[in-house]
Amino acid sequence: MAILALKGSVVWISRLATWLALGIAASGCASQPATAGSDSEDGAGRLAVATTVAPITSIVGSIAGDRADVAGIVPEGTNSHTFEPPPSVAELLSSVDVVYVNGLQLEEPTKELAAGTMQEEAEIVELGTMALPESDYIYDFSFPREGGKPNPHLWTDPRYAVEYARLAAADLAERDPANADYYLANAEQFSALVDDFDAAMRAAFATIPEGNKKLLTYHDSFPYFAEHYGWEVIGAIQPADFDEPTPQEVGDLIEQVRAADVPAIFGSEVFPSPVLEQIGKEAGVEYVDVLRDDDLPGEPGDAEHSWLGLMRFDYVTMTEALGGDASALEDFELRSVVPDEAEYPQ
Repeated sequence: MAILALKGSVVWISRLATWLALGIAASGCASQPATAGSDSEDGAGRLAVATTVAPITSIVGSIAGDRADVAGIVPEGTNSHTFEPPPSVAELLSSVDVVYVNGLQLEEPTKELAAGTMQEEAEIVELGTMALPESDYIYDFSFPREGGKPNPHLWTDPRYAVEYARLAAADLAERDPANADYYLANAEQFSALVDDFDAAMRAAFATIPEGNKKLLTYHDSFPYFAEHYGWEVIGAIQPADFDEPTPQEVGDLIEQVRAADVPAIFGSEVFPSPVLEQIGKEAGVEYVDVLRDDDLPGEPGDAEHSWLGLMRFDYVTMTEALGGDASALEDFELRSVVPDEAEYPQ
């Protein structure tokens, strides 16, 4: 059992060579239907894939489609930083070919369990660690540099969701060459879909009044998004040890919110925070407590139950609370590259 978590240009040189080779192979047999992953009703020949948090399950499911069996591990609405997998997860991990995790030290208990239970030839693939060079690591409020763990929430930035999809597609294609063209085509379609969503995001964000694109959140989930789209993260309530902030820290944040002159601050649907509500009241701003980090809206099978649905929900919420017009995002059609057949633990 191996863990794939290379960084930087070495990864991309290797992956590019793989994609080019697979693309040539696929072009030579494009008229032949892919058969691996669908050659028997009992699943013989299909890849067995495990994933961790729901956004990664959704992204990988958009690439694997009906050619591989994808099952999530971390229940939606769970604190993925502290999630301890139950014994039932060991049985799943003992039978999979690959586990796609975020990496960047997000799912250490799950990785430890996988290392002790997976088959020798199975692998753990750290999509986030592969996508993000160390030079681009962000250390911040809940993830200070002295703690040694960079902020792992890449998937809230659409450009990294695309990288996850491409990395997963290349890896699936290597493991299942007969379906390589299918996986790689799905990744390209996913990229095009995200490009359309990016345009809707930018149109909505352009309506937010000058100076309002500032975030004070409970859980520190949006630094890569903020850096990419020109927002400012002015603070996060949840300390690195996941305890409540001290009274001094709360007082400092109240003054910071007043000085920032923003109309709203944001709590998490997963992490209710009376402290953040108190900060909102004392600073005289709206407290919006519905942001989601990795809990997909709706139920499995719903159009909004997807990485794309999650991102639209969060960015509509932010845009409206900060005084903008979210109609460009609300009008964006939630659609999938292929039907989502992944399994999501609830």
